Order: sequence, then structure tokens, then C-alpha cells
Amino acid sequence: MQTLKNHVTLIGNMGSDAQITNFDNGGKVARFTLATNKYSNKKKNHKPEWHRVFAWGNMAQFIENYGQKGKELAIHGRLVNRTYLNKEGKQRRVTEVEVKHLIGL
Repeated sequence: MQTLKNHVTLIGNMGSDAQITNFDNGGKVARFTLATNKYSNKKKNHKPEWHRVFAWGNMAQFIENYGQKGKELAIHGRLVNRTYLNKEGKQRRVTEVEVKHLIGL
């Protein structure tokens, strides 16, 4: 039987300051976007890829203290799919990266 793996590694820049949510039990989550660049010899067609990212606990604390718009990060984590209802009540699906390891560059 083959074991399936779900790993992703990204190096990019924070697209905005993180949104921090603190929970009653003392935990926290940081949510932010990360822009990565596709390497190409043609600089004029250079467009970033945007990724939704979230981090829990100590990594969320690190992002809260040191992360800000433009900060370069290397992250390793896993892809997570979730659904939610938008403001109009329509169901939407989103893919995000849950951070497992993080390095500020």
C-alpha cells in the first residue's frame, strides 16, 4: 500500500500584515497571503502567484511579532481544503497552506 504525502514548500513575500485571531484558551492563528514568483528570463511578463496561508501557536506568535507586509518567508506545510459561506450565503471552497515550519529571511 502506498502512503500519500501532502507537503508544500514556498518562499515568498507576505502580501499584507497578518490577521491574528486570539482564542479564549490562549491559542492563536495568523492568516495572511504569500506571493511567490515564477522564475523566468522574461521579466516583463512577471506576475506573482498568491497563496492563502495560516499558522497556529508559536508560528502565529512569530508572524504577529515579526511578520509584516513585504517580509520574505520560507514556509513548509501542507495543503488544506475547506468550505465556507460568503456574505451572500453562497458556499465557497478555498485551498490554503497550513504552516508546519517557518523561517524569516
